[in-house]
Amino acid sequence: MINWGFIGAGSIARTSLAPAVHRSEGSKLHIAAARDADRAAALEPRKASSHYAQVIEDPDVDIVYVCLHNAAHRTWVLRALEAGKHVLCEKPLGLNADETLEMAGAAARHQRLLVEAAWNRWHPLTRGLERILAHGGIGTVHSAAASFDWTSPGVHNYRNSAALGGGALLDLGCYTAAAVLGAFDWQAPTGVVASATSASPPEADLHTEAELWFPQGRAQLSVGFTGAMTQSLDIRGSAGRIRVDYDAFTPSANPAQAYASTPEGVEELSYPPVDAYQLMVTDVAKAVAGEPAFTVPLDQSIAVASTLDRIRNAAHRTTR
Repeated sequence: MINWGFIGAGSIARTSLAPAVHRSEGSKLHIAAARDADRAAALEPRKASSHYAQVIEDPDVDIVYVCLHNAAHRTWVLRALEAGKHVLCEKPLGLNADETLEMAGAAARHQRLLVEAAWNRWHPLTRGLERILAHGGIGTVHSAAASFDWTSPGVHNYRNSAALGGGALLDLGCYTAAAVLGAFDWQAPTGVVASATSASPPEADLHTEAELWFPQGRAQLSVGFTGAMTQSLDIRGSAGRIRVDYDAFTPSANPAQAYASTPEGVEELSYPPVDAYQLMVTDVAKAVAGEPAFTVPLDQSIAVASTLDRIRNAAHRTTR
């Protein structure tokens, strides 16, 4: 049995991760901590606390799940690794590539598993598209376009604060950057141009667009908190095309569809609703137990962080 300890009891922990742990065979939510112990208790752990340190100091905890605002990830990931715990951390793993590299180095040094909770990577839709690309199903990729627009965060949400690691690029760019980097076989872009819109610079971005160049083509990336509620992915290669018109990055609650045009013809790929959070929890628990399982490779988390850094640095910022 793998014992989980939660640091943070926010909406993702409450609606997705805690239920996933409770439903997963071989996992137990041993302890949860939040600033308000009642919020921790609402996750239905064996033990609840108002002190984060109690989670990493608990000898029965095998893996710590960090679900705090983005600016707090580094501190508690490093403390958990130093305490000998495995770690699953909400995306983005770090505020930038330097933080992500530091955490990856600590995981290697302490010989512990560190996984970024990019939950959509466990969804059969994402895994299926990755297999098509890996087997050269659409030939050499020459263009990719990924767009993710979501509702505006509430007034007091940390996503509005640059100091807390908010903004559309960090919150949604993890999905789109991973998609286009994966399309180009995880190569680093050779060039980046970008623009960003903020309510009042230098506050968190509300909308960011970027164009990335690769040796064999280019990619377009768009993320925003404008309320358009759109998600799409379009990858074109020398021998075909992959297209996801809606729910490209958050398909769990709905049936998912993608279209793949290959030399064999056009195929509609259909997937029933599935709890990708539970798939993630199950695989991470297996990995902690030393069993074969899929986890997002840290070098890919680092590649995403590096690309987001380059987009942020290249962005010409305007005020809405």
